[in-house]
Amino acid sequence: MRQQDHQAGMLAEAEEWRDRDLSVLWHPCTQMREHPHTLPLVPIARGEGVWLIGHDGTRYLDAVSSWWTNLFGHAEPRIGAAIAAQAGALEQVMLAGFTHAPAVELAERLLAVAPRQPGRTPLSKVFYADNGSAGVEVALKMAFHWFHNRGEHRRTKFIALENGYHGETLGALAVGDIPLYRRVYAPLLAEALFAPSPDAYLAQPGESPAECAARAADALAALLDRHAGEVCAVIVEPRVQCAGGMRVHHPDYLTRVRELCDASGAFLIADEIAVGFGRTGTLFASEQSGVMPDLLCLSKGLTGGFMPLAAVLATQAIYDGFLDDSRERAFLHSHSYTGNPLACAAALASLAVFRDDDILARNRTTARAMATLAEPLAAHHHVADVRQAGMVLAFELTRDGDKATPFPAAARVGLKAYRAALARGVVLRPLGDVLYWMPPYCVDEEHLQLLADVTRHAIEDATACA
Repeated sequence: MRQQDHQAGMLAEAEEWRDRDLSVLWHPCTQMREHPHTLPLVPIARGEGVWLIGHDGTRYLDAVSSWWTNLFGHAEPRIGAAIAAQAGALEQVMLAGFTHAPAVELAERLLAVAPRQPGRTPLSKVFYADNGSAGVEVALKMAFHWFHNRGEHRRTKFIALENGYHGETLGALAVGDIPLYRRVYAPLLAEALFAPSPDAYLAQPGESPAECAARAADALAALLDRHAGEVCAVIVEPRVQCAGGMRVHHPDYLTRVRELCDASGAFLIADEIAVGFGRTGTLFASEQSGVMPDLLCLSKGLTGGFMPLAAVLATQAIYDGFLDDSRERAFLHSHSYTGNPLACAAALASLAVFRDDDILARNRTTARAMATLAEPLAAHHHVADVRQAGMVLAFELTRDGDKATPFPAAARVGLKAYRAALARGVVLRPLGDVLYWMPPYCVDEEHLQLLADVTRHAIEDATACA
């Protein structure tokens, strides 16, 4: 009876938190009318490794790393200890006119591990922001303002990729191409130019991923030619267009983009907010192309998933372009919590985990296990594509397992799969009708087997009547 009473109490506690939440909170990326019935609201009490643990005691395998932020598992003790130690010394100081050890040390560490390219001067300066979207805003403004300072006032345009995503603030949204997010706000957005995506899923019959990437790069070259002298930067998510459905492209594409930017005089902005810090098999996805961008945007996994923080790494040439006696030529962008000591301490601890635990080697082994477990699902008659880049693996669901027959939007297959997986203790938050695995790096064989089994059940349940 005591066990039953305890369980009843936990269920009541979870329900109380749902009720309290819905009376005061407005959730991100959510149609609130769907709560609490169409879309389950799950009150979480704590995290433990790959697990999120609800107030009712239910354990959920966090297969999406809490929106791609968590690297090493929830409540990783070394990062938690670093934050606690820093909180006892200095919690916040403005970074205008002041500095502190965590901000300096983190900048030094990031520049030491940043992508390099033979013949190019390494990235040499770090500008902090509060989150990924804010980091993209910083990079866009830097690129435009640098040319403005040089008197190149025609360079006001950005080129981004079709199906790309760079955040929700207005500048970042302007270089995004996912209609669900940008359509309503289109009248508020600066005009950007969009080049065809190198997405290998869009390859023509008989075309390899490398050939698909080459075709897209040729289209980018033509676009740059049509707007010669007008483009200040090209912004790209290297290797994986994450919010666009975990669409993967060949590394050759970024190599070509680097060459085209050099030829046209435009900057290359690499948005590695989601794909950085080991997600695609190397510390930074740009490394797989042998490319160093002019501006590198980092966030999400930067702090191991503990604290909001973004960093924009820039070349010395970009930094030097703002040095002047006039404050109008300075980069006056700012955030109150720029370079917050607690967040910087978390990021330093996260980088130490990479060093101490040889995370990249472990990830290569885990990625092979993921591929093996996903292989049988590729034959499912509703799976049109299984694609992978390191620790990112995605399943494209269609009506007949064919690219030409997507499910109608009204079928809501992705949502049904999400609910089915959640009922079996796995968080598989979909991107439309794309299910994906992007688990914390501490995931083991037992966890992966559960993930594969639940994914199969979720696909079958969601497509049974679709």
